[in-house]
Amino acid sequence: MELLNIENLCKTYGKGENEVKALDGVSFSVPKGQMTAVVGPSGSGKSTLLHILGGVDRPTSGKVFLDGQDVYEQNNHNLAIFRRRQVGLIYQFYNLIPVLNAEENITLPMIMDGRKPDPKQVEDMLRLLDLTERRRHLPSQLSGGQQQRVSIGRALFNSPGVILADEPTGNLDSKNSAEIIALLRKSNRELKQTMLIITHDENIALQCDRIIALNDGKIVSDRLTGQSRSHEEV
Repeated sequence: MELLNIENLCKTYGKGENEVKALDGVSFSVPKGQMTAVVGPSGSGKSTLLHILGGVDRPTSGKVFLDGQDVYEQNNHNLAIFRRRQVGLIYQFYNLIPVLNAEENITLPMIMDGRKPDPKQVEDMLRLLDLTERRRHLPSQLSGGQQQRVSIGRALFNSPGVILADEPTGNLDSKNSAEIIALLRKSNRELKQTMLIITHDENIALQCDRIIALNDGKIVSDRLTGQSRSHEEV
């Protein structure tokens, strides 16, 4: 089942001689449960693509469908609700609320949506993240790897349609990077969570099911990896 469908997506900045095509006719689809890496040099359109898929920046033209819903047919109010409920964002620099502890940061999206977190769901998430003993710690009391785990938990907690991760290991050392990617892979397989990960790291990309390469705003390659085949065999 195709969860995410992108049709002829274009994004242009500036006009005339200053016009820049950040995305130029990008089309692809992502089945539910797939973990996809998006790679390419700086300026290739990766971040622009992520922002548009996440409902943060509107396309100049083209369509984005998530679970059959035309994302940009919505008004701004409904688009804000869509972002909160259907998209989980993971950033390179965590973006945690400094005055909230780990548990509060993880459950914040649900609380902002006017819902009360289920205690069992909280416990299960903290256990998945290996943060049970750190639940009352503020971000300043956590290591970089632990802060990124909180960020991942916050993105996962609402059970969104898709997780979008922008260089999620870019601020971590190699040990923590490996742990974070292993956690994302575990979340993908155990929770069947659909993920798109922007990365410059080829080793991270190869751990995903699929690699889409962008250059000058266009898709230049799109291939499955060995991870996809081993995933299907599980």
